[in-house]
Amino acid sequence: MYDVVIIGGGPSGATAAEDLARSGKSVAFIDRDGRIKPCGGAVPPRLIQDFDIPDSQIVARINTARIISPSQRHVDIPIENGYVGMVDREHFDEFLRVRAHRAGAHRFTGTFIRIDRDADGTKVIYRDKASGNQMELATKLIIGADGARSNVAKAEVPGCEKIPYVIAYHEIIEAPDAREGYDPLRCDVIYDGAISPDFYGWVFPHGKSASVGMGTGIDGVDLKKATAELRAASGLQDCKTIRKEGAPIPLHPMDKWDNGSDVVLAGDAAGVVAPSSGEGIYYAMVGGRVAATAAAACLQSGRVKDLQLARKLFMREHKGVFKVLGAMQNAYYRSDARRERFVSLCHDVDVQKLTFEAYMNKKLVAARPLAHLKIGIKNLAHLTGIVSETRI
Repeated sequence: MYDVVIIGGGPSGATAAEDLARSGKSVAFIDRDGRIKPCGGAVPPRLIQDFDIPDSQIVARINTARIISPSQRHVDIPIENGYVGMVDREHFDEFLRVRAHRAGAHRFTGTFIRIDRDADGTKVIYRDKASGNQMELATKLIIGADGARSNVAKAEVPGCEKIPYVIAYHEIIEAPDAREGYDPLRCDVIYDGAISPDFYGWVFPHGKSASVGMGTGIDGVDLKKATAELRAASGLQDCKTIRKEGAPIPLHPMDKWDNGSDVVLAGDAAGVVAPSSGEGIYYAMVGGRVAATAAAACLQSGRVKDLQLARKLFMREHKGVFKVLGAMQNAYYRSDARRERFVSLCHDVDVQKLTFEAYMNKKLVAARPLAHLKIGIKNLAHLTGIVSETRI
């Protein structure tokens, strides 16, 4: 009988498993093995610090972000007082799983089937990858960290069907040296309806490789064709393709993360990917940590209400950022005309500084009220068309 069984071994599930194991709980996690989520791989300094990530996992250190408009105008934003770290999910996720196992979590490889409950208690049923046999793990509590469109959420926590999604697709390629259109120390974010009519495309260096991809929530968009065009525009069409991946990305946290009994959700399963940016690794790991905290509190107190702590702790710190990013996506991603205005706004130094301070530290920066006021006025001017779509 485990204290907690975690379904999913990505950054969220592995973080929850490690935290619970280190706190002395008996914990197991089930990982599907071999699945690599499509992801740009960007991680902020706060993640590296909060989750003790070694330098060996950082495959590139980005010092510039380039924002590209539909008309191909661009803004280069220097990353001052730090860098954006890049990880390769193929190796990063496995590092987290191995670390959780070494901390004392039992690791199983297979596919989740269902949760059974009877007079003897709660059991997680899964199909073992090696044998193909159906197996069961008895447990007191369950953390569903099985990603977007979570099977645990569908079965246990109503509301997941209401979450908006984009479908992300990317290709990992062998990265060239610096060339026209590509810089191994720069992340490119492309706001162009020809690439994505409602989200964005990206070119993110990973050292010896690079992630090139895009996302969209609109049916009928040819993701592979858009990515091929993005590669051609960046001068990367001749680079060897290492692998291709696609998956849904949720863009709004669920209103409820637990079933009021013995299940709590974490990471993508709970919808905690940042709107506008689609950033998920940091928030997934935070989601795993607060789910572990809630599970530990429930085990200690015997109160199932303590499972609600996961969402409360997460939203207390990150609700403001999610609200602002959601408003920005709703305002600027609607059309190419709006995207042009957004890129114009990014020329402003105050916008650049406040954006990256918020990204690096994962909280809204309130230290410069005059800068916020200035940005608010310019934002309104751009949305109303008072200023032109050219650089200001």
